[in-house]
Amino acid sequence: MGSATTQALAVGAEALDAAQVDLDTARELFAASRAVAGSSALSGALADRAATPEARGALVARAFGSLSPAAQGLLQQTVAQRWSSGDDLVLGLEELAIRAAAKAEQSDVEAELFQVARIVSANPELELALGSRLGDDAKKGELIASLLQGRASEGTTLIVSSLVQQPRNRRVRAILSRAMRIAAAQRGRTVATVYTAVPLSAAQSERLAAALSKQYGGAVALNPVIDPTVVGGIRIQVADDVIDGSISSRLADLRQRLAG
Repeated sequence: MGSATTQALAVGAEALDAAQVDLDTARELFAASRAVAGSSALSGALADRAATPEARGALVARAFGSLSPAAQGLLQQTVAQRWSSGDDLVLGLEELAIRAAAKAEQSDVEAELFQVARIVSANPELELALGSRLGDDAKKGELIASLLQGRASEGTTLIVSSLVQQPRNRRVRAILSRAMRIAAAQRGRTVATVYTAVPLSAAQSERLAAALSKQYGGAVALNPVIDPTVVGGIRIQVADDVIDGSISSRLADLRQRLAG
């Protein structure tokens, strides 16, 4: 991801923070993201650095004139930025839609996305069906919406059902993990996946969250996973960071040392 895209994403997040959005806005942004992803000509034109921001904005008005003023305004601000590529612009629009849904939804979107990811990982046939290039994308969205009915909030269902319609050669679990990080970032939190052999008590979870918040300089949301292979202790993953204090890890390290 180029520096231009990184800066553009930051501007998009600031624009969303200042905007009044609801789930309908997020739904429109997801639809716009799918439309841009499905047209290399459109994505290329909207990310064209040679074109002026005004020209790119005029293209947004022509292509998405039927959308609400809130959605159009966010799209206008997004395409006005410099993007490293058309693909990065598509990812930026997708991130904007995820952030909008997370902002509009009152439920714990990050935790719900984590549970959806666990359901998908535990069902290989479901993951295969959602990730297949051969299936109808709209049907995939309908499938996940029916599966999540009564199990997840409207905002989470919107995010997942929208994302599975545009996998773009990405694994479903990877898409959901990214969405979880984006939703957490929108709410000013970091996500930590915590692996233990037995469930943590409420007091233990509170102490761990406080320690991680101090280490990472902000609020941390814990996603607990019961994993018998941990064999005592705890393993924590925060983005690319792994903190492994499990007995199984220490035994593995000892075996490696003994093997020379």
